[in-house]
Amino acid sequence: MSIPTSCNNAGIVMIVDDTPDNLRLLSKILESQGFKVRKTVSGKMAIQAAKIEPPDLILLDINMPDINGYEVCRQLKSQKETVNIPIIFISALDKTTDKVMAFEIGGVDYITKPFQDSEVLARVKNQFIIRQQQQQLIVQNQQLKQEIGERKRAEAALVLANRQLNLFAHLDGLTGVANRRKFDEYLSLEWQRLFREQLPLSLLLCDVDFFKKYNDTYGHVAGDHCLQQVAKTIRFSVKRPADLVARYGGEEFAVILSNTNFGGAMYVGEVIRKEVHNLKIVHAQSKVDESVTLSIGVTTIVPNLEFSPDTLIAMADKALYAAKAQGRNRIVAENLK
Repeated sequence: MSIPTSCNNAGIVMIVDDTPDNLRLLSKILESQGFKVRKTVSGKMAIQAAKIEPPDLILLDINMPDINGYEVCRQLKSQKETVNIPIIFISALDKTTDKVMAFEIGGVDYITKPFQDSEVLARVKNQFIIRQQQQQLIVQNQQLKQEIGERKRAEAALVLANRQLNLFAHLDGLTGVANRRKFDEYLSLEWQRLFREQLPLSLLLCDVDFFKKYNDTYGHVAGDHCLQQVAKTIRFSVKRPADLVARYGGEEFAVILSNTNFGGAMYVGEVIRKEVHNLKIVHAQSKVDESVTLSIGVTTIVPNLEFSPDTLIAMADKALYAAKAQGRNRIVAENLK
């Protein structure tokens, strides 16, 4: 795959949407930038076409009459011919649960309708850049294998390249923090470890307040930059190497705090909330402050047989919901310890 520079050297994008007007508009946007476009109004037809001749990227609607976009994604990710095709969901559904579902089943990004031309192009081009970097790492891996004569040197270089590939696969392409896959894996590992040691595990769920209004006011390019600044601030606020900051979905971030009690988790949460507020990112449409703010849900538990990692997530999500209901720009806790 290469980043399109002209119509003679273009990436192939498949658009799956049962609304002809959306197909025409998206095709016009992408073809104007040199992308080759394939269109289909059916999820079933999209699965068959992608298997026969895989595109470089798929823009996938969720609400369709035959099978919905979630099921299309699941089937594509279950087939070896299509498992590596990046999928960007594009839908009028804008609830956090819809976006989280999209990321959980293998989507790499999510665009909310009605969309803007610049947002579509920015997100599509971003996926081509990511894919190109992945291909470059693979090529470097192959070159190392061919060029290094001594077995030990070759093995060491390949190990390094594979670590880089593994690291890239666990990073969120926009913000540079861990992605949802890494979050799920790390939470499971830390749950098992702290279960054995009977030490506390804390989880923070952080949501950017009124982020949709921010996007609508300043545009999605500015919205992406805002998320990058917030992610960087959260990462620098979490000091210990054993802790993990991840993009949980859309404008939500998660922080896993290993061997951290309830008081420690509340302290870290307050540091994060204050530091993000101190960025003074102007948000004229916010109902709680003139700047971008966070709502944070916190929960702590000593892992045991009665609960599971999903319990920890559910309680943190409940606390986050309460923080929003109580006025946002605040921390609410559910302490299970």
